[in-house]
Amino acid sequence: MVAFDTEKARFNMVEQQIRPWDVLDERVLDLLFNVRREEFVPREYRALAFADLEIPLSPNARMWTPKMEARVLQELRLSSNDRVLEIGTGSGYFTALLASQAGEVETVEFDPRLATEARARLARHQYRNARVIEGDGARGYGDGTYDVIVLTGSTPVLPERFFEQLKPEGRVFAVVGDPPVMEARLIRQTPSGAPAATNLFETAIAPLVNAAAPPRFQF
Repeated sequence: MVAFDTEKARFNMVEQQIRPWDVLDERVLDLLFNVRREEFVPREYRALAFADLEIPLSPNARMWTPKMEARVLQELRLSSNDRVLEIGTGSGYFTALLASQAGEVETVEFDPRLATEARARLARHQYRNARVIEGDGARGYGDGTYDVIVLTGSTPVLPERFFEQLKPEGRVFAVVGDPPVMEARLIRQTPSGAPAATNLFETAIAPLVNAAAPPRFQF
């Protein structure tokens, strides 16, 4: 039996999935080699850590595909001064990528088991600037303000509360809409305070638990 070559699989992930998705930022590509994705994947799916698919974490949560993780990280253009709010910690892998580039990350996870496991993984890899909070962040969380807000689950509508928590010229990433097709969107606060949205790509991902829904017409 031939032993699984982890580093070759990681290299192929970058070259065959991620670069073709227009991820060319060397800072991002370097991180994908340094932050070991397989160590954030549930043990039963570890052989699929570098595959182009979403990995189940719970009945309500899945890891993004590697190419989506890399593309979103590139679009955010994080700096070491950025304060980030992540809604939906999941495995903690994308949290680790965020924490590798940002100054501080607060990440909110609804599922107590996922929160506990992600907290342990991040501590084991010494991400001291990432704090896992157990709670419901689907419509905003707490009273803090942030340079960057990332929703890792979809939402039919994007609550205004996220913009209230955004610092001047900050940005929000969210996947907005209903299946089968949703829009991955980056929204920036302009100097005037008005949001400016860019549609990045079409996708369909699992919704956040308790995601905001649009008002329904009633007879």
